[in-house]
Amino acid sequence: MSDAPANEFDVIVIGAGPAGLTAGLYAARGGLTVAVFERISPGGQLAQTSEVENYPGFPNGAEGWQLAFDMQQQALNFGVKIITEEVTGVDFSGDRKQVVTPNGTYAAKSVIVATGAHHRELGLPGEHELQGKGVSYCATCDGNFFRGKDVIVVGGGNTAVGDALYLARICNKVYLVHRRDKLRATPVYNQRLAEMENIEFVWNSTPEAILSEGGVVTGLRVKDVNTGDLREIAASAVFVAVGNAPTALLTIAEEIEAGLRPALVIAVPVGFVNVVESKEALFAACAAHGVPAIAAMGRKGGSTVAAAVCNALVYSAAEMLDPAARGWK
Repeated sequence: MSDAPANEFDVIVIGAGPAGLTAGLYAARGGLTVAVFERISPGGQLAQTSEVENYPGFPNGAEGWQLAFDMQQQALNFGVKIITEEVTGVDFSGDRKQVVTPNGTYAAKSVIVATGAHHRELGLPGEHELQGKGVSYCATCDGNFFRGKDVIVVGGGNTAVGDALYLARICNKVYLVHRRDKLRATPVYNQRLAEMENIEFVWNSTPEAILSEGGVVTGLRVKDVNTGDLREIAASAVFVAVGNAPTALLTIAEEIEAGLRPALVIAVPVGFVNVVESKEALFAACAAHGVPAIAAMGRKGGSTVAAAVCNALVYSAAEMLDPAARGWK
């Protein structure tokens, strides 16, 4: 056990999504003291996902919240301390990096920023004011409030389709609004959509205005991108699933421009809105200021890629990539 003060650790991780919990788990298994900070609850976007089918080891799929809970429990089992406080400031200038929350200041030899992504908004008037009153970015969180009612999902990717399928099981009718004439989602979803009789597609349409009365959502006005025609769809809720914007990469890029000089940056998020641009911005900032970086350019990447990179670096540092060092002949 470490004799360090309660607010000092070997490693601090900011963000308790799958990436943050995995980083904490790896560090703790290496004998380091670890604190993972999360302002709400561990799990990140995974905890808001109804069903996960592309995670290895679960042939029948897994519920997102359960998988997130298991990740959290596994990290706790290895001694990771999860602190539910919002990080409001950092100071990476000294040998001991400082992380500031409303409850105090914490220090660590190393800090890992794993803040993931935040949902992208439609940018329509009244959107903020109607959040929690019919506008939502999480179907599994808020869908039950609209059980038996008509709802709208905006988007055409995996998240939007997953939300529509989930809502179709509990709502009267689901309108799926997409700006194109075909979905961007994985083809495996097509058969499931075809089986749901209460999902209506609204193709080639973009949201123009969120309709409301008495401070609650009453529907959505959409515009046909080909004809310019307007249509008003009556519904009790609008679920927005138009992608996520990566926050960690952009934050690190800003910090590097402001003077931060990390020993290494690994940038391999997958397929988010602006993910290509954020990788390019980060890589450019690293190149301009001499910061080493490993990035998977384009839309490909993900936590498995990040884990592989970290694993290779650990083996390399231990000279374990040399067959002779591993005892091979």
